[in-house]
This record gives sequence, structure tokens and C-alpha cells, in this order.
Amino acid sequence: MFDRDIWQEIFNTIKKNKLRTFLTGFSVGWAIFILVMLLASVNGMQNGFVSQFNDDATNSIFIRPGTTAKAYAGFEAGRRIQFKNEDLEYIRKSFPEDIEYISARYYANVSARYKSETGSYPVQGVHPDHQIIEKTIVTKGRYINEADYINKTKVAVIGRKVAEDLFDTEDPLGKFVEFNNLPFKVIGVFIDEGDDNAERRIYAPVSTYQRIYGNTNDINIIALTYNPTYDLTKALEFSGRLEDLMKRRHKVSPEDQSGLFVWNYAEAFDDISSFSAVLKAIGIGVGFLILIAGIVGIGNIMVFTIKERTKEIGVRKALGARPRQIINLVLLESIFITALSGFIGLVFAWIILALIGPNIETPAFSNPSVSASTVITATIVLIIAGVMAGLIPAIKAASVKPIVALSDK
Repeated sequence: MFDRDIWQEIFNTIKKNKLRTFLTGFSVGWAIFILVMLLASVNGMQNGFVSQFNDDATNSIFIRPGTTAKAYAGFEAGRRIQFKNEDLEYIRKSFPEDIEYISARYYANVSARYKSETGSYPVQGVHPDHQIIEKTIVTKGRYINEADYINKTKVAVIGRKVAEDLFDTEDPLGKFVEFNNLPFKVIGVFIDEGDDNAERRIYAPVSTYQRIYGNTNDINIIALTYNPTYDLTKALEFSGRLEDLMKRRHKVSPEDQSGLFVWNYAEAFDDISSFSAVLKAIGIGVGFLILIAGIVGIGNIMVFTIKERTKEIGVRKALGARPRQIINLVLLESIFITALSGFIGLVFAWIILALIGPNIETPAFSNPSVSASTVITATIVLIIAGVMAGLIPAIKAASVKPIVALSDK
């Protein structure tokens, strides 16, 4: 394999047939390039899907009220379900071993004003547990605590973009902002790594906003996290029990899919994993089909090369060259061209991904990349491809009889 004469001959052959060598190498290099880009695209889509859920705990469940589609328990269809504060305590007591954190959400919109700056922002009235459920990162001050909730204090935790709009470079902590002409004290500023739009949101104690809007105990959504040790089966089983409980409590038919909605992140992640696995399999399949086409092209070119060098091979055999030496010569040339061109395609794809990958951030596509294992696998495939492409032509060359080869025109 490391015979100097053999490698000199290989390089001389490549020099004499530059166009053939280029076309041979291009077919393999392009195949590897497409394979890597396909796998990186699949990873990018998977990253995009996962990033959409980064702003919430992965063991979250959200319960939303709806409108019944079926008559049940003496109630007509078309009844709007309304959650109350009591629903939270009922869920907590019904599942003491399953619930980790739980919070209500009460939605409102406000016109905010600080000095001469104004803006319109959505407000969520929440419980203190909501910080963990939503994975809210407080960068200044603090989040809502139990005392704020019990005392129904007018305090607010504002998003980074709200702070920039209203306060510019001024420190917002401790300042009073008017929300619909009511003064609220800013106790914290938060960021949201999964959703920039969430940073235009304001959090306040749910009890405070319920008092402001008619002294009600209505809530819009129930958010909770379940026991983090649960696997997918247990998580889905728990959300099923939770749905059954809430339907019984609010007199919704078990078959009614519109009365209320229980959305479990575990199911969403399972769907994403399954979809990503299918995409990856398709990407690998298409890439290997392209690679096989490249291997076939190399094989055909090598067959043509052997035919061109039939007389030369006959002279070698007449001078005592053994079949193994002929096979080594053809195989080494095939492996060298395949490995070199494939490596160039691999590096080219890697450079493109390194340059543009980190700059791609969309809800459905984020940071396409390939792992080290993919590169190692691609390298192994290259070596195997080179052997496969040159094996049949090499065997054919070794079987040529010297008298036939020397008489070839």
C-alpha cells in the first residue's frame, strides 16, 4: 500500500486524465456534500421544533376551557366552560403525588405609562409557581411571591422590551407605572430565552387583577408541571386522568373534545422525536442513494480506465506482476480519488454550516449542524465506497490474460 512506485504511477495516471479524475471526484464529493447538508437540515428542523418549547418546563400541562359540542348531564351543547380559582385547589388535592407546580393565568391588556412614555402590553395575572412553569428568568429584582398574591398588591414584573420602551436606560426597579391609570410598582425585569415576544409581557398577581376586573374569581388557563420523574407513558396517563377529572367537574361529556383541552408537552416532544426520526431516515436514504449513484459512476469510469490500460496491464503481467498487485493498483487509485474528493465535499459542507448555521434562527429551523459521529460515519462510508467502486474493475483487470492484453488495439 505504501509502495512509492505504485503511488507515483497513480499520480501520473491522474495527471494524464484530469477531466476523468475531476468528474469521478465530483460525483462522490457532491454526494457527500448533499448527505451532510441533508442531515444538518434535519437537525436544524429538530432544533427549531425544540426551541419553540424552550420557554416552558418540559413537563408542563396546560388546561384550557372551551365550548361544549354535546349536550350532557342536563346541559345543552354550546355551553362555555369557565374555570375558577377553586379548580386549582381541587386539582392540587386530587393529585397530591402528581403535581409539582400549579398556577392560574388571567389575561388582560393595559395601556402603560411612565412619565411621557406610553405603550400597550398584554398582562398575565399568575401565581408565584408560574415562574418555574414558564421558565421565566428574572435579571433584576424579583418575581411575584406568596405575600403579593395573598395581599393582592399592585406589583408587576415587566419584560426586558417593556423596560426598554418605558424606561430606556433608567433603572425600572421600584418605579411606579400606570396600567390603565392604576399605579403598579415594578419589582422585577425578566427575559425569555425561548420567545422574544414574551419580553413584551407583564406579570402581576392573579388575585390583584381579579379584584381590579369586577372582584371575580374567574381564570383563563390552568398551567401546571407534573412529577419530573414520569416517563412518557406515565405523563400521558396522568394527563388522561386530569382530563377525565376536569370533565366530570364541569359536566362535560367524556366524548366531547371541544369542552376543554388538556395539552401535554410530553406528547408534543414525542411527536417531534418521531417526526425527526422519519426526517433523518429520509435524509440518510436520499443521501445514500446519491452516494450509490456516485459509486456507480466511479465504477463505470474505472471500467473504462481499465479498458484503456489493457495493454499496459498485459505488459505488467507478462513481466511477472501478480493479480494481487494489479488489484492493489486499481483499488488504491479508486480509494484515493474517492476519499480525497469525498473529504473535500465534507469539508466544504462543514464550512458552509459553520458560517451560516449559527445565523439561522426561525421558529421552524434553527442552527443546522452535524455531529462528530456523522463525520466519522461519512469517512467510513467513503472508504467503503472507494473499495466497492474499484473492486469489480480491479478483479476484471487482474483476470486479463497477458496474450489477450498484448494483442488489444
